Amino acid sequence: MKRLLASVPFMPKKWTWVDLVVALFVFGLLYAIVKLGTGMGVPLSEHDQPHIALHWWMLPYYAGRSLLRMFIAFLGSLLFTFVYGRIAATYRLAERILVPLLDILQSVPVLGFLSITVTGFMALFPHRLLGAELASIFAIFTSQVWNMTFGFYQSVAAIPRELREVSRVMHMDAYTRFTRLELPHAMVTLVWNSMMSFGGAWFFLAASESISVLGHHIQLPGIGSYMATAYLEGDVRALIEAIIAMIVVIILVDQLFWRPLVAWSQKFKMELSNATDQPTSWFLQFLRRSQLAGWLSNQVFGRLAQAIDGWMLRRAKRRQSRRRGMPGERRRARRAAVAACALAAAGLVMYYGYLGALELSKLGAMEVAEVFLYGFYTMLRVFFATLLALLWTIPVGVAIGLSPRASRIAQPLVQIAASFPANMFFPFVALLYLRWHVNFQLGAVSLMMLGTQWYILFNVIAGTMNIPNDLKEATKVLRLRGWGRWKHLLLPAIFPYVITGCITASGGAWNASILAELVRWKQHTLVASGLGSLITIATTDGNWPVIVLSMIVMAIFVTLINQLVWRPLMRLAERRYRMEISGR
Repeated sequence: MKRLLASVPFMPKKWTWVDLVVALFVFGLLYAIVKLGTGMGVPLSEHDQPHIALHWWMLPYYAGRSLLRMFIAFLGSLLFTFVYGRIAATYRLAERILVPLLDILQSVPVLGFLSITVTGFMALFPHRLLGAELASIFAIFTSQVWNMTFGFYQSVAAIPRELREVSRVMHMDAYTRFTRLELPHAMVTLVWNSMMSFGGAWFFLAASESISVLGHHIQLPGIGSYMATAYLEGDVRALIEAIIAMIVVIILVDQLFWRPLVAWSQKFKMELSNATDQPTSWFLQFLRRSQLAGWLSNQVFGRLAQAIDGWMLRRAKRRQSRRRGMPGERRRARRAAVAACALAAAGLVMYYGYLGALELSKLGAMEVAEVFLYGFYTMLRVFFATLLALLWTIPVGVAIGLSPRASRIAQPLVQIAASFPANMFFPFVALLYLRWHVNFQLGAVSLMMLGTQWYILFNVIAGTMNIPNDLKEATKVLRLRGWGRWKHLLLPAIFPYVITGCITASGGAWNASILAELVRWKQHTLVASGLGSLITIATTDGNWPVIVLSMIVMAIFVTLINQLVWRPLMRLAERRYRMEISGR
């Protein structure tokens, strides 16, 4: 926050009404966090469970509880992204293991994570709501983190060679290289992918707050469970009220959080000249006028950042000195300890694999073949949903990214569209399908696309906004227009971001299949043959063998597609379309 506020000097030299507004805002925010947080630890039993009241005046409280869960999950996603993405982008051996593992993890549906974690979290905190809250937060975390990690990994891997060589010449340690090179270089992409991931979490909010899995049914207070309750009761009025409340919340989060981050992140673009029209944020400008915000930045966040920097630098120096003076025996002992930890982790994986094999042994050959056939059906739907999304997201994303004025208008609209849980429209679409006799085996493709197309759009916008202004000016000087501009500038510049968006969109489409392949509305039920509908039914019935096999089959399909299609394209993007300072 210090760097966010320090880039422009503070205008007033004495405290004004702006500081009073900022003080009220800060205290109000802290009070809301404490008030909402206390509701997470209330008692829980079969006879003492949260009740969702379908009254409009409860929506602000429910929206606050949902936002608290989403921001906690978002902070966890950021930490995971920084650690996992950096290791995968820095070490080639780790990349060969971590990136395919990330493919597998993003293919596991949210309901699959809930099936595994809800019982464990509730066992950690028996008779308390906190266990279910943690399970919900973890489910939201799994819906946010993969897109952020892929985007950060791609940005760090695409750092120009010259900058990497400069960091080696200056003998930067890992922490300095991360804070001074890797994080700034990835900032624009990270902000836009974080925005998409945060918005995508709304899609699974109802499933993560209204938990019905393996015999457990818990409704956590939140706008997602409010929607799920209204959805089950067929209360159209309550659904409309929830939709209005969600739109208001999305706009507030966009204006008070995401728009300031987008405007602030522009200073990290790698270019020699600045564009004349830059993204702006009224809230960021308001904070820069406040002496209180400046004091908090310098005295609290600034000193905290200095303390962390100093501690990390001292730690790096001690580690380097120990490494130089470390005898051969201690080095061998350290390597042996690392190997022992790796073997323990492998043993744990083998143990749970053995338990999974026991579950799978309960299935017959025909059941196994049927699951693989359903996986093939879902794979075809994922392919067509991704292809249809590409047709419109590339031109629209480039148009938004090239024009800050268009970005100011389109960003809130895109954020609302991406954040709004498209599965709330599924029942109405299902009724149209029933009325027009649409084959749901094909109609499920459009439902799947509603929740995944935004991954590509946000990556295209981020890639377009990352194009240096120098190159845009060069195309004007060379009078490149139309297809020539697309061929020589736009498509090569956004190609890595398009591939990243396709990887996360296809993974999101597999995940969305659990909601898109089985739709219920009152007495109507539409089912498309596929892994998504199979997992939904098996999760509700508590059929562990089918759940385990379905997730394994989904992971196999996702891994094969990524290794045979997307990963070669990603390597091509890193090799031919990396943004370099000088040619090689």
